[in-house]
Amino acid sequence: MAYKLGTRSLERLEGVDERLVAVVKAAIGRSSQDFSVLEGLRSMDRQRELFKKGHSQTMKSKHLNGLAVDLGAYDPVTGIRWEEAAYFPIANAMKDAAKDCGVAICWGASWHIEDITKWDGTMEEAMNAYVDLRRGQGRRPFIDGPHFQLN
Repeated sequence: MAYKLGTRSLERLEGVDERLVAVVKAAIGRSSQDFSVLEGLRSMDRQRELFKKGHSQTMKSKHLNGLAVDLGAYDPVTGIRWEEAAYFPIANAMKDAAKDCGVAICWGASWHIEDITKWDGTMEEAMNAYVDLRRGQGRRPFIDGPHFQLN
């Protein structure tokens, strides 16, 4: 089934870099998991709030200048899904769409890969490689499955 972005998602893309908007619009049509745009361009007040809650690890978020989006895996019965597995099909669709659009993007569950279009494997494998890398460094991974940004 081909999904499409709703009115609210399109509104949330206002102010986002046109290259990333093109990727999101292309990805929704090829994703096997429906999704909504949760956030695009973000105010400093909103960033500060998310940072204080631990939902963001930086005050220099790419959301502040329209270079990032958060996409939520959507289920028509239960609403937004948060389990990691729901984000693999979205990330795979974003990877393919970014490749088709000629845009380099990073995914928040595989921070070690600056451009997921260059990753030779699934996005689940990319996330697992990131987790292994961080644990090997004795560091805790920060998994942000909904997050995609231009690099």
